[in-house]
Amino acid sequence: MKNNSVTPDEKQIDRRIIKNKLAKGVFFLGTLFGIIVLAALLIRIFTQGIAYLDFGFLSNFASRRPEDAGIRAAILGTIWIMSITIPVSLILGVSTSIYLEEYAPRNKFTRFIELNLANLAGVPSVVFGLLGLTVFVRLLEMGRSILAGGFTMSLLILPVIVVASKEAIRAIPQEQYDAAYAMGATKWQIIRTVVLPAATPGILTGAILSLSRGVGETASLLMIGAMTFIAYTPASVLDGFTVLPIQIFSWASRPQAEFQAVAAAGSIVLLIILIVMNALAIIIRNNYSKRY
Repeated sequence: MKNNSVTPDEKQIDRRIIKNKLAKGVFFLGTLFGIIVLAALLIRIFTQGIAYLDFGFLSNFASRRPEDAGIRAAILGTIWIMSITIPVSLILGVSTSIYLEEYAPRNKFTRFIELNLANLAGVPSVVFGLLGLTVFVRLLEMGRSILAGGFTMSLLILPVIVVASKEAIRAIPQEQYDAAYAMGATKWQIIRTVVLPAATPGILTGAILSLSRGVGETASLLMIGAMTFIAYTPASVLDGFTVLPIQIFSWASRPQAEFQAVAAAGSIVLLIILIVMNALAIIIRNNYSKRY
């Protein structure tokens, strides 16, 4: 007589298969929802703004008339801000992560610093704006300048770079350290020739995410006095400035329907800049990944 009974192990396997299928379906629906929302947003932005996107829009300054409005000052201001933010945040962030991982003693104070760095990565950007207003604009008397904006943006993205760099350094196998020490290398030689090259892909990944956040940031720069209307090209780091997100916000807040299309055109420019920045960083990261 054939036995058709199901063992407890088989029942447990069936339950696990069902749970796996349900989880897979939930994850798929979540991904699909995000893709649909992103596609709808891109379609709306491009259909609204593509008509205003021409050479005049890129070369003109802001105007009260939508047909003459341009984004030149915002593009140049964003470039100025990023030219300060990128070197300052990368140098300070990578240096901090190297010290914490390679030199700092493993004690309660070090763990306290690491915990606070992780918490700072989730602090709202307006708090960093208040800090920049207090320290750079007023205390150091930089004024509402590009220099103050670049330093404030560096504070905003610095915790993310530090945390990502620490994790990239921590992921390097101990065998690479042992091999370098066996060949007579000093601590700094190991960091320079082994640690940094191997950790560069992970460091750049964190830098890509943090700099993308910085390019699209508005609140912290508004707090230090970034302008919403500027009709000149900044000539030095002590000049006033505006950036792409603030200019787009200014246009989107106006009641005229034409300015909504101008804001959409500005959003397209911002997306293109983000894509170019990310593509360059990914290419550099992949080249290092192939070498190490």
